[in-house]
Amino acid sequence: MIRKTVVLNLFFLFTFCGIALNAFAQDAVKTDHIALYVKDLAKSAAFYKNVMELKEIPEPFHDGKHVWLRTGEHSQLHLIQGAAEITQHDINSHFAYSVNNLQDFTKHLDEMHVKYGNWKQDSKSPQLRPDGVKQVYLQDPDNVWIEVNDDKF
Repeated sequence: MIRKTVVLNLFFLFTFCGIALNAFAQDAVKTDHIALYVKDLAKSAAFYKNVMELKEIPEPFHDGKHVWLRTGEHSQLHLIQGAAEITQHDINSHFAYSVNNLQDFTKHLDEMHVKYGNWKQDSKSPQLRPDGVKQVYLQDPDNVWIEVNDDKF
C-alpha cells in the first residue's frame, strides 16, 4: 500500500512539474517590442504605416524622435530618429510578419510600387518554405529586410 501511494504521489508530482515547466517555457520570454534606429523618421513611419499597414500608437517621449506602432496584440515596433547613415543588411537578418492573405498583400505592394520578391530576389512570386508557408521579402527605407508570410500559427 505504501509503495502504491509513493508511486501515485511521484506520478502526480512529475505530471504537475511537467505541466508547470511547459507553461513556464511558453510564457517565459515574449516579444515586447523591437526598436529600429532610422535615418529619416518620417519616411520610415510612412513606410510602416502605409506599406506594412501598422497602426501608430501613443509614445511617451513626445519629442518628435519616436514613432511607436502596433505589431501584434502585445508587441510593438519602435522607430527612433538618429541613425547617421543607411547601411546594407543581409536578407538572413530579417523581421517576419504574417498576413491573412498574401496575395492581397502583394497586390497592395504592387499598388504602392514597393519592390518585393522571393529569397533570391529574382522573382516576385511568393516562395514556399519547407513547412508550407508562402513568403515574400522586401526592404524598409533603411534597407532592413522584412519577410511577409501567410503562416496561420
